[in-house]
Amino acid sequence: MQLPEIATLAQASSLLQQIEAAPADAAGLRVDASALKEFDTSLVAVLLAARRLAEARGLPFQIVSPPGKLTELAELYGVGSLLSLSSAASEAERPAAT
Repeated sequence: MQLPEIATLAQASSLLQQIEAAPADAAGLRVDASALKEFDTSLVAVLLAARRLAEARGLPFQIVSPPGKLTELAELYGVGSLLSLSSAASEAERPAAT
């Protein structure tokens, strides 16, 4: 499932419906966050709901290519580990300071 560029409260209900309808494969439920440009805390709630859905179906859940700001937001709300997001992973994506 590919997330759109914008994922705010206005899109949350629609996104959740798309995730619920998304096919899962042997890798489980994968959410590609690489296109995200604008999002708010409602996306964290949608991703937590997607994780619960995957667990209920007995599938692994993975967020692919999350932007650093999403990781920061999830950690701010104390759910970074639930979503398998960590600041260490985000730091690995950042270029080294010169």
